[in-house]
Amino acid sequence: MSFLDRVSPYLLLVLTTLFWAGNINLGRVIAGEIPPLGLAFWRWTVAFVVLSPFAYRPMRQQWPLVRQHLRLVLILSALGVAIFNSFVYIALQTTTATNGVLMQSISPVLIILLSTVFFDDKASPKQWVGVLVSLIGAAVVLVRGNISILFTLDFNGGDLWVLCAVICWSVYTVLLRKLPQALKGMPFLGYSILFGVLFISPFYLTETMNGRPVSLSLITVAGVAYVSVFASLLAFLFWNNAASRLGANRAGQFIHLIPVFGLTIATLILGERLQSYHYLGMCLVASGLLLANTNIGSTRMTKL
Repeated sequence: MSFLDRVSPYLLLVLTTLFWAGNINLGRVIAGEIPPLGLAFWRWTVAFVVLSPFAYRPMRQQWPLVRQHLRLVLILSALGVAIFNSFVYIALQTTTATNGVLMQSISPVLIILLSTVFFDDKASPKQWVGVLVSLIGAAVVLVRGNISILFTLDFNGGDLWVLCAVICWSVYTVLLRKLPQALKGMPFLGYSILFGVLFISPFYLTETMNGRPVSLSLITVAGVAYVSVFASLLAFLFWNNAASRLGANRAGQFIHLIPVFGLTIATLILGERLQSYHYLGMCLVASGLLLANTNIGSTRMTKL
């Protein structure tokens, strides 16, 4: 049993969504400082360098198993590392953070639908109610208690990039259960990052040659450091461990915490005050998570 297996999977998911909320805010803040594919490339390159001393030996030991499941590992690497993150950073160049996190709120529904279609999972009525309640809570926060905002969203190219990213992440989460029990944790993360960087590389080089190089500055170094360690290494280790223990459906509900944490981070950093709709939204999200994650006996759960 690894160290993470001793930690509550719910705590791991909460920390993961907190790290990703910071990633979204940071991606929007530095959108003008570093190009999207450059951020994605250096995020995972630095992450791999940091991980390598710890993952090298386990990766060597599990290479025969990885080779047996190479197609699946490549697909997961492309979806979870290369495509999802690149699409999000591309989206944040032109869309608002509000639109970005609102789009991500549909991920739990997509995960349940995909699990039902491809794995014949049975989502209970209570679980569907939990999804609905938490989704309403996220919507309350994102529209600032004003439903008319839902009708004024400007769906531009950035919004479509986010939608594609969320679909990729949902497929990634559902496909995680196909990995064998022995292939999990640090070795899988190491290979995912390695293959993901290889997938991103030609697009990053194209971006650089088209006049968008990554400039060296304090903000770019600090930004890459955060997304590499917290939003990449720790978040993926935590997510993969928790999703394998709880199942994709349960883990997916915690995506709703991203907009809640995102607003909280903005409040602490920008000095914004929480309004009544923030508290209402947080209560609804918490209630929905509780409903969706208690006494669900019909959902198949497979450990990595």
